[in-house]
This record gives sequence, structure tokens and C-alpha cells, in this order.
Amino acid sequence: MATTPKLRSLSEIYRYVRRNETPIYAVMPMPFNLLGLDQWVGSFEFVNYFDIFEGAHPRCFIPSTAGAPEFKSMEDVANYLISHPDFRARIAGRKRGLALAVMFDEETEALAAEVGLDMALPPYALRNRLDSKIETTRLGNEAGVASAPNTMGRATSWEELCALADSAGLGRDLVVQTPYGDSGRTTFFVKAEDDWDRYAPKMRGEELKVMRRINHLPGTIEGCATRHGTLVGPVMTDITGFEEITPYKGGWCGNDMAPDILPPGVPDKVREMTRKFGDRLYAEGYKGVFCLDFLLDTDTNEVYLGELNPRISGATAPTNLITSTYGGCPLFLFHLLEFLDVDWEIDLPAVQARWTDYDNWTQLVLKQTEDKVELITKGPRSGIWKMGTDGVVRFLRPALNVTSIGDESEAFYLRVYGPGDYCYHGADLGVLMTRGRMQSAERQLLDRAKLWNAGIKGQFVSVPPAPTAHVAPPDDITAGKWF
Repeated sequence: MATTPKLRSLSEIYRYVRRNETPIYAVMPMPFNLLGLDQWVGSFEFVNYFDIFEGAHPRCFIPSTAGAPEFKSMEDVANYLISHPDFRARIAGRKRGLALAVMFDEETEALAAEVGLDMALPPYALRNRLDSKIETTRLGNEAGVASAPNTMGRATSWEELCALADSAGLGRDLVVQTPYGDSGRTTFFVKAEDDWDRYAPKMRGEELKVMRRINHLPGTIEGCATRHGTLVGPVMTDITGFEEITPYKGGWCGNDMAPDILPPGVPDKVREMTRKFGDRLYAEGYKGVFCLDFLLDTDTNEVYLGELNPRISGATAPTNLITSTYGGCPLFLFHLLEFLDVDWEIDLPAVQARWTDYDNWTQLVLKQTEDKVELITKGPRSGIWKMGTDGVVRFLRPALNVTSIGDESEAFYLRVYGPGDYCYHGADLGVLMTRGRMQSAERQLLDRAKLWNAGIKGQFVSVPPAPTAHVAPPDDITAGKWF
């Protein structure tokens, strides 16, 4: 441990991280997940593939993308960036630093060590084990955090699945999950043998989590497991499956940070669940931020554990926004304290209390819903956009962060694809962040959400690719999923 005196107040923590001299590199496709963190942390730099600010962000380094391969995953992007000659030349001669990534693998860890970087994240082997829905359920049970009524096992036929469900009294209206993968692609709704026949190729040979289907509202919350306990961010409700925004049934397309959507008492249940689970994760050797998906049974108001995302996630950006705007301190600072060479101890309940009262915000992840592959010739810029009283969306001004917006008529848009890129079915086009809600308490998409979605997507102009162009949309959705 360094000779720096133990940090005992938020002011001392602020001063320490602002004066930080350890290089910290956020190696990810774009700066979305940790947007604005550079305003809090010294020697912090984004290393990105997409130049979404067109060179205007002073803390974004974009290596040359000439000759870049076709990426099959976010891990491929991280490995490409760390191994890039431009990046290696940039950090040569600097003191040993830290690397952050959304998704990474064992190759990333090896490449980082090769260039003198330590991963400021739990090891890949641990993250990969914890990423299993089966392992999440086990840890939740040990922490006293219940999942929806379920059982686990294998099935090679409809009869075997029924026997498995009967052994736990689950009935026939079932939700079946395989251990790994995006929940929108590895969760199956099975009520009859026809459903089994449709999904069986993806379920046979897998350890299955079989649950009773409940009437539920899905939500998300981010926590941070630390040596002094688990801190918990704002409770969010998920925006999923709206065909205007995403082509994937049940696919995630954003979050409402709107406490008034949930019944009284439910946010406290979610926060307590997250604290218990985070403390169990720390005992398992995991430290830093994690994201939990939860299910609110709308018939009973019981809260159940959904999934664990043991990583920086799509919930990290809005969590940092809410905790810094309303509580004066982004949650992610406590993640960094776990990996920087410093000791600290403060009143965590007092910090936590700063983060429980906030107004409504929303993020929408806009995907291409048209089934086409075309070359983009014009697209919306990153920055502040405004919706007029006529419902028309117009570009207002450049900006580097969502905190630059004013009222609910303005939104911050962070682009992914722009002129010269190819768009394709299911691709993440960009993310929109704004004040206010985008869905009703009944989980219906509000008119303002539809207008924002149509208004931003209406800024894209694209043409069919040239006959000689080789354009191969990814077979796996994760290859085009950047948030």
C-alpha cells in the first residue's frame, strides 16, 4: 500500500482522484459507459474505435482504423485497441497504468500485461464463471436473494422438461434460460410442446434454469462491491422489446430512471437485494461495479433476482449521471479506489443516502429496425438535439456530455455509426439520454419516445452498397452491440 494517508472523507477522495497520476485507459468501442468520468479523474483517457465526437473530445484517443478487421465481439475491439501500434507508441515511456474495458478476455489480459498495464477489473476467469445464470442463482441463494420460483437441470425432450418443472411445482407456463449469453437471445418462453420443438436445439445439452412465468416488471440496478461494503446506485426500470426501437422481441433498448414507476417500498427492496448480493460477490473475490437485473412480480410486489452482469455495463453511464448529479459523486469512483494504491474508509451509509432521491431521466438505445444493409451517407451528430412543439427534432449544439442538456425538450445523442459506415438489421445506431420518462407506468412507450426515435433515425440517409463492396453483417447480434 502506498504511503498516501488513509482517505477519510469525500473531499479527500475527490482531491485524491483529481490529482491522480496513474494513467487510466478506458479501452472500449466508444466512451459511452464512462462518459464524463474524465471530469473527475486525473490522468484518465478514453481509447476508442468509433470517433463519435469527430476529434472534438480532448480525452479521446482514436488509433488509425485503416485495415481494421471485422469484429465479432466487443472483446475483439479491446484486443485490437490494446495491440494497436498507435496506442503502444502513445503509452511508451509512461508510468505503469490501469486499463478498463466493458468486455475482455484472457487475450486482453495478456496484451495489457505485455504493454505494462494492469486490468482495473476482476479477472476474466472469475467474471466468466460468475456470468453464468446458474452460478448467479446459486450465489443469490447463498446471499438470501431469491430468484423467481425455479429449478435447474437438463432436458432432452418435452417430457423431461415437464418432469423437471413438476419436481418444483412450476406448472406449464415456463421461462427457460441457458447459462451464458444475452438474455434476449438465451431466454425461451415455453408453454407447450410446439414451443419446446422450436427452441430445443438451443436448450439441449445445456444446464437449464427453469422458472415459473410471472407477471413482472423488469429492472436494473448497479452496485459496487468494496472492502467496506456494497454501494448501490439508482433503481431503473428496463425499456424492452418496443418494435419501433429494436427488432428483437424482448430485447433491451434502454432504461427509465424514474422512481415513481415502482410501487412504494420496492426500491428499498431492490437496494437491499443488491447490497446482499454485492457483499456475497466480494466474498467470492469480485470487487468493483456490477449490474443486477431484477424482476418485480406485479401481482405480489415481491422482488426477485434476474441476472448478474459482472462488468461495466449499459447501466454504468446513467448510474454515474444520477449519483454525480444528485449525490455529488459518481459511483464509479469507488470502483477505482479498489484498484488504485490507496487506503480509504468513510461513512458508506451517509454516501448511500445521497443517492436515493432524484427525478426522472431516460436512456434509449436506438437500433436499426429495417432489414437492410446500406452505406450511410448522412447521419446525426453527437451533441444536443431539441424537439420543437411540432414534434420535429433538430440539432442544437455540439456537446461532450449529457449534463449539457436543459429541459425535457432537449436530449443528448451519442452516435455510433456515421457517414462512411454500413448500417444493418439490429445494429446499435446510437444512444439518446434525456430528462423525463419514455414509458408509462403501464409500460407503454410514450409519444415523446416515439417522436425522438423517429426524429433521430430520420436523420440517417443511406444507399445500397456498390456491387463490388463486400459487406457481411455479423451473424451474432453481440458483434453489433456496443452498449
